[in-house]
Amino acid sequence: METRFKLTRLVRTHSSEIYLVWEGEQRVGQIDVHFAHDTIHATVIFETDFNVQDEEELMAQIDDDIVSSYLPRFEREDFVVHVFRGEEISRYTDCSGSLDDIDEEDEEE
Repeated sequence: METRFKLTRLVRTHSSEIYLVWEGEQRVGQIDVHFAHDTIHATVIFETDFNVQDEEELMAQIDDDIVSSYLPRFEREDFVVHVFRGEEISRYTDCSGSLDDIDEEDEEE
């Protein structure tokens, strides 16, 4: 089934995952998902304006592609999502070198 949004996983731990959300070539958001036994919590940050229909479409895709693969609807107690509108203004890291060096390394790979 063709989906409108592409979800790219950045981080996976035993109890959480972080995804970037793409629409075509444009990054439109980020999802942080936390698995807490029978309840799944998510924070979605939109980097562009979404109407209610677009938001519901993405929430359904998150449920189908990410959450239900961990715990199907009939087995979980709840799926709680907090939705925000924001923009990335900077990035910080503990690794040595400047952030510009990191971006150049990413582009080379």
